Amino acid sequence: MFVLPMPAPNSNSRTRSVRLDGAAERALAEIQRRTGDSISAALKRGLLTAQRELRASLPRTAWEIYQSLDLGPGGNALGPSTKVRQTVREYLRKKHGR
Repeated sequence: MFVLPMPAPNSNSRTRSVRLDGAAERALAEIQRRTGDSISAALKRGLLTAQRELRASLPRTAWEIYQSLDLGPGGNALGPSTKVRQTVREYLRKKHGR
């Protein structure tokens, strides 16, 4: 069992107890050996990596999908969507000559 200082909402750090099984102990030892990080630094790095992966895997919002679409230079619109009634009246006047 390791006791780690971890940030808390109302203070600079907080102590947490973490229980690791054999595989996690071996992984932590390898990470420490290869990076030279302390136990706390290695676990913090793991938490931040997990957080980034989680955020990257979340479904995109409709707006994010819309922004990624290539809609090209325009469409078949006769006027802006904010002036639909006015545009329709003008179109019908031109079409029927009134």
